[in-house]
Amino acid sequence: MTDRPPRPARYAGLDGMRAIAVALVIVYHLFPGWVFAGGFVGVDVFFVISGFLITSLLLVEHRAAGRIDLRAFWTRRARRLAPALLLVVTVCASVAWLVGGDVLARMGAQILGAVTFSYNWVSIAGGSDYFAATSPELFRNLWSLAVEEQFYVLWPVVLPLLLLVRSRVVRVAVVLLAAGASAAWMAQVIGGGDLTRAYFGTDTHAFGILIGVALALVLRAALAEPPSWMLRRRATTLVGSAGVVALAALLVVAALPAADSAATFPGAMLAASLLTAVVITAATWPGAPLGRCLDVAPLRWVGDRSYGLYLWHWPVLVLLAATSGATPAEVPLTIAVVTLVVTVVAAELSYRLWETPVRRRGFRGAARAAWGALRGSPQRRLRAVAAAGALLLMLGGTTAAIAAAPAETSAESAVRAGIDALNDAQGTQPDATPTADPLPVPTPVPTPVGGTEITAVGDSVMLASAPALVDRFPGIQVDAAVSRSMYAGPGILEQLASAGQLRRYVVVALGTNGAIDRATLDEIERIVGPDRELVVVNAHAPRDWIAGVNSELQTFAADYPTVELADWSGAIGAHEDLLAGDRIHPESAGGRIFADTVGAAVDTAQKDRLDRQYALDLRSYELNRRLLGSN
Repeated sequence: MTDRPPRPARYAGLDGMRAIAVALVIVYHLFPGWVFAGGFVGVDVFFVISGFLITSLLLVEHRAAGRIDLRAFWTRRARRLAPALLLVVTVCASVAWLVGGDVLARMGAQILGAVTFSYNWVSIAGGSDYFAATSPELFRNLWSLAVEEQFYVLWPVVLPLLLLVRSRVVRVAVVLLAAGASAAWMAQVIGGGDLTRAYFGTDTHAFGILIGVALALVLRAALAEPPSWMLRRRATTLVGSAGVVALAALLVVAALPAADSAATFPGAMLAASLLTAVVITAATWPGAPLGRCLDVAPLRWVGDRSYGLYLWHWPVLVLLAATSGATPAEVPLTIAVVTLVVTVVAAELSYRLWETPVRRRGFRGAARAAWGALRGSPQRRLRAVAAAGALLLMLGGTTAAIAAAPAETSAESAVRAGIDALNDAQGTQPDATPTADPLPVPTPVPTPVGGTEITAVGDSVMLASAPALVDRFPGIQVDAAVSRSMYAGPGILEQLASAGQLRRYVVVALGTNGAIDRATLDEIERIVGPDRELVVVNAHAPRDWIAGVNSELQTFAADYPTVELADWSGAIGAHEDLLAGDRIHPESAGGRIFADTVGAAVDTAQKDRLDRQYALDLRSYELNRRLLGSN
């Protein structure tokens, strides 16, 4: 039997840092838009802690035994991670089966990714998006666990090779170079517009773990046998002060909202990782008070259970939101509070009754204890039978959830139907040549506007409504895409105008995915020009910026005689049952309301154009009559 490797002395402050990390992530998810708008950087804090702690443990074992026992290491990791993970997956999948609907989407792939610790790559392959709340996967938060576990598999194999290099400076330089390459690669990928790949990728998001590794390579020997200069009061005070400043700066970084650019990916996350390294250095520094401050009982309690808290909070939030008709993008305060309570209770019960026994006894020891309970007192037998029955129910519920899981959410189905409708319409549309202006008549009579007169530019809401638009306006030109914002509008319209493809009536529906500004709207009006009619469609979604978007669009439409507002929000507000589960994308009946709303606005725009033309004709007639009369 292999002797267990000697364990290093407990590092002060790490439990407190875990508590801060999990608090940032939970607040970010449960209270979106509150203090920690960038609280997702808590994951990077976890990564740095993991890199530092695991490398320190491996260095101690290598120094004592001259090698690393891979089987023993991986067994300890399995004991630590697997019990809580399997419990969360089976319980939440079973509840999802009872809830039904969108929370079951791709359940088989999610569970496969969870149990194989490959969730991040499964998500990348499936086109998932961590920052999109329109189709919240039940186990989306397990992507970070997958990244860590992949590190746990590879790093114990690579570390002995790195230790063959005798120079500690070279070792640290190699690791930091790899961290820099990972961050640069993330910036490169995000520059190509693939946020999911940049954020979920192990290669693109490894820099936090590698920074923790480098820190362990620098500090491990010094912390084991501190040199005299580390114990001097001046050094302790200086490092302690730097740690306090770094901790405060970390909270500031967590308060910054994310931008879909290198400023956040990897900018903010890299800053959070480096600040975490400074805090760990200050907390573990011999004699420094920061470690004792972070070791206060409440933080240690949360830190001990941080793994369970992280695992439980997201699926509980998704399930409670689904049962209440809300979405994780707009969490009612009551749902957030209930989620927090359920998460804490579930994490505590799991920690005491399930995770700790397996960690102490191992899987075989826990199984022997359960078998012994069946032969024990009646009370013990009753508890053992109840636990076995609950386990069978959860396994059955998980199996049923996989069997009943749809391939995509209702929102994705609506968008897919729109894409299919546009693809089917290609090649069957009438010529898109704009019709000629009607000749001036004394009393203009509006005629139905045909699809060949309309250009429509929009986001996924328009894409989901495309079947209804094509049906109502045969020959309509639709340019719609997922996750498109108003800021993309000028560029798209400029390209269409330059190619001579911009038709007389231009419909723009780009308000769903973010705030808008007047300068962008004015630029859109300039491109459309005075000879065309512009219809702007307002937005309807559980997002905090929607009210501002709709107000801006209403003011914009009122300021221009050639701009008409299509009130999609008002039209669908009384019919939210016709929206997909995300309360954003219309299903088929909702798409018809969208098309009818656009059609009514186009008809009004046509009437206004004819009225303006009639007024000009009358003015010209009166002028000519006066000139003839004067002669």
